[in-house]
Amino acid sequence: MTKRGNNINRGASNFIVATKEMPSAGLVLAVVTLGSALAATAQDPPPQRTADLRGEVANQQGEPVAGARCTLTGALLASPGISVTSNAKGQFALPGLAPGSYTLTCAAMGYRPVVQEGIEMAGEPVSVQVVLPTETVLRQTIEVRSTPSTVTQESTAPPATLTSQQLFTLPLTEQKFEAALPLVPGVVRTPDGRIGIKGEVETQGILLVDSAETVDPVTGSFTIDVPVAAIESLNVYKTPYQAQYGGFSGGLTAIETKPPSSKWDFDFYDFMPDFRGKSGHLVGVADVKPKLYLTGPLWPNKLNFAEAFTWEVIKQPVRGLAWPHNETKTQGFTSFTNFQYIVSARQLLTASVDVFPLRREFANINSLVPQPASSNYGQSGYAVGVTDRYLAASGGILTTLVKYTRFSSYAHGQGPEDMLVTPNGWGGNFFDAWARTADQEEAIESFRFPRKQWLGQHEVMLGGGFVHRSYHGDSVSRPVLLERQDGSLAERIDFTGPATPATKDTEFAAFAQDHWALNGQWALDVGLRLSGETFGARTALGPRLGLLYSPGGNGKTIFRAGVGAFHDRVPLLASSFTQNPARIVQLLDAQGAALGPPVTLRNAYLNVESGAGPLFSARDLKTTPYNLTWSLEADRDLRPNLVARVSYLSSRTFKQFVIDPELGSAANSLLLLTNSGENRYYEFESTLRFRPRERSELNISYVHSRTQGNLNSLARIFVPFEQPVIVPDVFAASPFDTPNRLIGWGTFRIPWEITASPVLDLHTGFPYSNIDMLENYVGKPNTQRFPAFFSIDVKLTKDFRVPGIPWVKQHKLRGGLSIFNITDRANPRDVFNNVSSPFFGHFVGIQHRFFEGDVDLVF
Repeated sequence: MTKRGNNINRGASNFIVATKEMPSAGLVLAVVTLGSALAATAQDPPPQRTADLRGEVANQQGEPVAGARCTLTGALLASPGISVTSNAKGQFALPGLAPGSYTLTCAAMGYRPVVQEGIEMAGEPVSVQVVLPTETVLRQTIEVRSTPSTVTQESTAPPATLTSQQLFTLPLTEQKFEAALPLVPGVVRTPDGRIGIKGEVETQGILLVDSAETVDPVTGSFTIDVPVAAIESLNVYKTPYQAQYGGFSGGLTAIETKPPSSKWDFDFYDFMPDFRGKSGHLVGVADVKPKLYLTGPLWPNKLNFAEAFTWEVIKQPVRGLAWPHNETKTQGFTSFTNFQYIVSARQLLTASVDVFPLRREFANINSLVPQPASSNYGQSGYAVGVTDRYLAASGGILTTLVKYTRFSSYAHGQGPEDMLVTPNGWGGNFFDAWARTADQEEAIESFRFPRKQWLGQHEVMLGGGFVHRSYHGDSVSRPVLLERQDGSLAERIDFTGPATPATKDTEFAAFAQDHWALNGQWALDVGLRLSGETFGARTALGPRLGLLYSPGGNGKTIFRAGVGAFHDRVPLLASSFTQNPARIVQLLDAQGAALGPPVTLRNAYLNVESGAGPLFSARDLKTTPYNLTWSLEADRDLRPNLVARVSYLSSRTFKQFVIDPELGSAANSLLLLTNSGENRYYEFESTLRFRPRERSELNISYVHSRTQGNLNSLARIFVPFEQPVIVPDVFAASPFDTPNRLIGWGTFRIPWEITASPVLDLHTGFPYSNIDMLENYVGKPNTQRFPAFFSIDVKLTKDFRVPGIPWVKQHKLRGGLSIFNITDRANPRDVFNNVSSPFFGHFVGIQHRFFEGDVDLVF
């Protein structure tokens, strides 16, 4: 048994959490599933071999077509198949395919898509050549349009997709998938790093990696990284009307990883360190972040393997603080290992292991938060997942997925001093320290029926599963002192404790969905999802409906519409809220005398139901946040190389968890977690995709949107670090509210065989509030705004051959230079928003132009 207690080191020394526990049922289940399948093969005939499908895409003149999107479906592949993009030579590869019959669809802007059916894989490599005739039937950014006869087989709500190649060629401030998300219209990232998808913070969304949940089980944050070298595609759904998706009220982010290959190969990215200069002098190494991708057969013709590994040591400077005390220091690695085993011609088994230790010093510094007042953050853990796909004799596919995740994390300040909150920023040492150890077990089973004909064509899927989450931890907080501008103490906040919060929750879900292609012009996605959990709503229904209409069935114009209900899950932070240390607030006059007795804010739940009065509870809110979304969309091919899209989306989330202090008498005051929160979001999007010539493309989108919500959401108060001061909740413009945004990116070939990949971002400044010395709002909250943000970034890449080295003769060196904020626009990150500060209204933390280089060794 693990003994729980206060294991928190409150000083600045290393933070150590030791746990010894038996593996949970989820891990045992994963191991048993893998072991049973392998044992079964000992009695079956020898498993059939996997093989690679390689191909070349060319036009009718025999010239290679770069950037063609090729999608493979059939056999044991999960719906909607796997997709790759052809390289500069028109080549592509789909490794590790099980025996069976496949269909390949390739298309590119300016060409008619080609569908090649009946590609038989029988354990030997297969090569295909795809010739694309001119005249396009392509529509949205990074999405291939099918031929007229199959246009209604598409989803009524396809995602925005970024490919593996784009993750490496576009200029990203970090080579992580989170840094690429703001390239998607409707996704924004605030100056403090929070990701918002359709107006909701990432913790109210979900991240799926190969269909399995991959988030912090306690907060829901996307803190479990996946090496970019392992990513085949990054998909963002704002309107996922398929009933198979659930457990979120915001956006859905889905990552598909590269399947292992049956042929040995490797790539080595960014293996040169980045150096830092100061005033014209070299002052050391800024960061080291090599990335390795290795794949090949461990057991020839039976078991294939892939390993993606990233190691990073990064010193990230923060503008507004004096060097060298202006750096956030990150150290850690991420390992994603993937195995693929052919059990038989009808059964494919895959397993993955993800390991993700990380340590970050001075994690939340900015212009107003120096290093001593900041918090450190660390995490460790692993995830083991197994997926089994079985092809029934009828042609249906049974998919079984089990996954176990162990996630340990901690945070603590730099020392034992009390924390200071002044009109000019923070001082002292950060007040809160915690350690958590969480476990999550997930099991999902689904059956996709073979396509049936009845008043059109039906593709039906049934499924269900459960997720069990639990955690235990330690939490301790030190005093927070609020000072006036003259240095006198205005308020003191003490805490009870230490606390040892612990909780658990079990979710279940079942769904049924049907993609119904009525004819060559009309298609419907119809679905129903039933879900529930032990802490929140016991049962909840989520109906979904999507519509697709293509006039004439030729695919040149497509209209889409949809509506759906999406039920979130209760964060474990909410279910353990009443176990947190209580706050004790004491107000003081200018001479330091107490203004009345201290007020203790006891933690409690407040359940607000429509048509009924508020109900206080010490245990449960019995509700789960839910979202209602509807959308309209039209796509049109204006010219063979020009595609347009316009869309409208409306999203409202109800029963959100909000933190709200209720001040009464000294003995009757509460810090409430209520379910009265709401979020409102709408957006109008117009997008153009233009391909001026071969190997060049431009995507540009304008988004007009508004976001409103409760400012004291659970995620804003407690994630990633608890706020030292909690003021009464208000409904106002959301921190993600950017009414006007222009986002564009592209890829162009320029002289000397250089590829230029620019990104343009222009948007309304983010909102902020003016506050007084007690951090109460002055005037209407979030009515002030930062200056408009404008930045042009570009990455230049060029390939070089490496002669004379046998083991890299099939590889090439790719040099890259990224330039961020080319125009050197003064984009501030922070503002002095305290009306008592002599610097009130001044913007600081100006982000200037900077450079970054990398060298890759790629196949």
